[in-house]
Amino acid sequence: MAAQRTPLPGFGAPAVGFDTPFEMLEACHERVQRTLGLLDRLTAYLHTDGCDDSARQAARDVLRYFDIAAPLHHEDEEMHVFPPLLDNGTPEVRAAVQQLQDDHQAMHTHWQAARERLQALAQGQTDAFTPDDEALFERFASGYGAHIRTEEDLVYPAARALLTPQALADMGQDMRRRRSATY
Repeated sequence: MAAQRTPLPGFGAPAVGFDTPFEMLEACHERVQRTLGLLDRLTAYLHTDGCDDSARQAARDVLRYFDIAAPLHHEDEEMHVFPPLLDNGTPEVRAAVQQLQDDHQAMHTHWQAARERLQALAQGQTDAFTPDDEALFERFASGYGAHIRTEEDLVYPAARALLTPQALADMGQDMRRRRSATY
């Protein structure tokens, strides 16, 4: 008799709207953390339960999030949050924004390497991750904690203080438009 396997759950998304763009950005941070948690659970699952359809689906879920939603989130920040802060922010805020922009580049680079390993699992080209793969996933995930804290604790409040109600409405409309073109 085969051993009963524990399912590898995905996650649901909180409901927020484009009329509150900063809440949308913060909800995206929650999804980032849940998706990184799914990647961590996937790695552990492969060690204990091996590769199955559930594991391959989890890999596809991680790929979908970081291939589609995460780049849109970074674009939102690069287009709407960072420019007014670079123009009118305090020296501390400008330095933080410049670090966040560097982070976005590093995250993109780490993701390109990590996605290859996840895609191989999702497509059935491999049934496990190597220790090097797991170290790569850890490097990819490790950059997010401080990045999110800086955005939520310093950068988003500073941007909210600078953006007019019309700028916020325009930001939300642009976020909606770019996502409807992608999804």
